[in-house]
Order: sequence, then C-alpha cells, then structure tokens
Amino acid sequence: MRIIKDTHIDFMRHRRLGALLSAFVILTGVISLVVNGGPKLSIDFKGGTLVSVQFTEPMDVTAVRLSLGKVNIDGQLFDLSREEIKHFGGPAAISVRVPHLENAPQNFAQKIVDHLYDNFPGKVPENKTDFILGKGSVGPKIGAELSGKAVMAIISALGLILLYISIRFEFRFALGAIAALGHDVLVTLGIFSLFGYEISLPIIAAFLTIVGYSLNDTIVIFDRIRENVKASKRETYKKIINRSINESLSRTIITSLTTFFVVFVLFLFGGEVIHNFALAMIIGVIVGTYSSIYIASPIIVQLHENAAK
Repeated sequence: MRIIKDTHIDFMRHRRLGALLSAFVILTGVISLVVNGGPKLSIDFKGGTLVSVQFTEPMDVTAVRLSLGKVNIDGQLFDLSREEIKHFGGPAAISVRVPHLENAPQNFAQKIVDHLYDNFPGKVPENKTDFILGKGSVGPKIGAELSGKAVMAIISALGLILLYISIRFEFRFALGAIAALGHDVLVTLGIFSLFGYEISLPIIAAFLTIVGYSLNDTIVIFDRIRENVKASKRETYKKIINRSINESLSRTIITSLTTFFVVFVLFLFGGEVIHNFALAMIIGVIVGTYSSIYIASPIIVQLHENAAK
C-alpha cells in the first residue's frame, strides 16, 4: 500500500536547516539539564519511598501536605510536608515521594499510608486495600547500581548497532545511524528535562525502544540507498539519497503513523503509571522519523563528499 506516490522532494536541500533545528533543540535541552543539575531521576535511581493512594473524593494537596507535617512512626516524628506531594492521574489520587532517609523505620511506605488513612476518615474507602494504588522503597545503593546499568544498557546498544551497521553496510552508514540515534535520545531527554518529567526504569525502556524503532526506519532507507547506488552509476550521490528517501517515504509515513496512533492512545487512556512512557514513545516516533531523513542521510552525504575530495 502506497499512500504517497512518485514524490520528488529535495530533502537534502534543507539539510542545513534540519541541522540547525536539531542543534537548537539539543542545545536547549542541554542547557536545561545543566541548570537543573541533570535529569530529574525517580526513586528507581536516587533511592527513596514512593506512595500513591486513592481517596473517595477530590483532595486538596495543601490539606494532605499539612497532615504530613507531623508523622508519628514508632515514636519518631517526621516532617514530610516539604516533600513532593501531588495529584496522581486524577484529583482524588495523591502521590507522596520521599528521598532516602537514614533514620527511616521499617515499612516506612506502609506507615505513611496508615497515617494518611487515619487522618482523612471520611474520605477513604472502607477497605484499606482499595486505598493503596502503589507503594515501594529503593535503597540508595540499589538506585546507584540501577543508574549504572541503565547507562551501560544504552551505550552497549549503540556500540552493537555501530558494529552491525558497519558489517552490513559501510562505516560511514554506521556513523550516520549512531548520530541519528544519539540525536533521538538527547532530544527526548532534553524535552523531559524542560518539562520536569522524571526519568525512571520504564523511561529507560522507552529510550531503548526508541533506539530500535529509529534504527529500523534508518536501515530501510540505507538499504534503498545501497540498491540505488549499485543501479545508478551516473547520478550524483545527493540525488541518489533524495530518490531513496522519496521511494521509502510511503512506507515511513505508514509505519510512523501506525506506531504514533498506538502510543497516543496509551498516552490518553493508559493511566498515570504508563503516561510518561507513552510520552517518551510519542516524542521518539516523531524524532526518530525525522532523524532518519535529516540526520543520518545528510551525514552520509557529507562523509561521501569529504571522501571524494
């Protein structure tokens, strides 16, 4: 099925504009990361306690914050009013995020749940099990270990992709693909930093999925370029790249739209737990399609022109 036929768009004519746009977005994201002291990490990486509860009616965050000003747990008083307290998906759901505390007692998350349940008797379900949406704690050592493994997972994926593309195509194709994938991850990370979204384990999974999706789209274009280079000896390299992208355009649009609609539905109706994952995938689908055309392909053209000099 081809929804677009016989296009003759000169993509490479706008490659400098594409490079400037990408540089601007990445630079904005990097500045945001520097200003914020790095990405906003979830308790998966920083360690701490996260509690999510569901009341029977809309709750005022300020009232919840006041109730957490004095939390008596086994004789110890904790002031959690300055911690991150916000709505979780809806006005009746509340999440409380507490960084790692050295003097935190056992079952700290459950104690916070008990405190909230006891302080709002007329606004909670009769069954305490229905009150709890989620709770968990991660130690700082485990968080640091997970951070290291997450970074290694992304670096290992990019390294293996570099090796694979070098073997299947040429080294300059591998450089173009890696630049496009690095571009996709940096843009997504920058947007998350700009809007203050947390980086959690599901987001790392989204990054790896974005890498795989973008690579698949890039390889389809690379394969067409390789075929056209063999078949068209008289055309300039730039014209071959343009023709290859145009010939792959229908397939690219169909694949991207299909994936986009799926993750957009997840974003709208998947709930708060999967919300950020779906958002990362939406950004990744858009940026991954763009980078295959305006990052990977122009780099191949530039490397070819440099080699020909």
